[in-house]
Amino acid sequence: MKAITLKNFGGPEIMQIESVDNPEPGPNQVRVKVMATSVNRADIIQRQGNYPPPKGESKILGLEVAGVIDSLGSDVNDWTAGDRVMGLVAGGGYAEYALMYAGHLIPIPIDMDYTTAAAISETYITAFLNIYLIGDLMAGETALLHGGGGGVNTAAIQLCRTLTPKANLIVTASPRKIDRVAALGVDRVVNYRQQDFASEVRSFTRNHGADLILDHIGADYLSSNLKALAVGGRLLVIGVTSGAVATINLAHLMVKRQRIFGSVIRARSVDEKAQITAEFRDRVMPHIIERKIEPIIHHIYPLEAASEAHREMENSCHFGKIVLAVQ
Repeated sequence: MKAITLKNFGGPEIMQIESVDNPEPGPNQVRVKVMATSVNRADIIQRQGNYPPPKGESKILGLEVAGVIDSLGSDVNDWTAGDRVMGLVAGGGYAEYALMYAGHLIPIPIDMDYTTAAAISETYITAFLNIYLIGDLMAGETALLHGGGGGVNTAAIQLCRTLTPKANLIVTASPRKIDRVAALGVDRVVNYRQQDFASEVRSFTRNHGADLILDHIGADYLSSNLKALAVGGRLLVIGVTSGAVATINLAHLMVKRQRIFGSVIRARSVDEKAQITAEFRDRVMPHIIERKIEPIIHHIYPLEAASEAHREMENSCHFGKIVLAVQ
């Protein structure tokens, strides 16, 4: 099969397409003929050498796939060859064939194409897990979402507007993305290059603060996040693009009864990811099937142009998801 491989770590130019052996499914896995996958920030970090796959998982980039089941493991009984499926993988998406655990499969809606399906699993499940399964956002609360027009953030906005329409949403964005973010129905957009988001949150909420913050920036935002966070608020850290080490005033954390959660999906056990996927299928997929939630796709590249797709994401020119068409 064709796959994007890494001979070493570095810039987008190190990604090459070559022929490798087809993967063989284990007892609880299926092999999927990949029709489309997507580019996620984690792919870039892995390409740079800073995010290795879990032990035993494919070293090929790609954390989600959409395609057709090609082969079944010996213990798989609920799926058949030819089923159209999408879902999370711990690696292997940038290839013509990938392995998926049966418990991580989501059926692709009958009227959905593969490129749309490839733009769902990683970002929407990440947002759903953190905002709802961990953060438990409720109606009437205020959420601060960092990330402007990124895939996770646009997914998070749509989820909040659908699952908790009475929650208040504040989003940080760069100047060129402010109007598009506002059009998604948020209550306040903060230009993070010109405004102090903690002050803006305090002003908007009449000094209450944000009850929930979803952050992928990490170290550089920690102090301001805690200033913006309400008493009893929850800070969900899902990335550390600015660094992983920061200092914290534990006394203030204690007095305000604030909680900080660190969260990733990739390193979770197979069973944990199956449970998260099942919750997502039950609570979110009906809204996607009814098109109350529709993924925003910025651009579709062929697999062979993965380097160009990575460059576009690194330049932060995208709004929504960048998809790779494989077949």
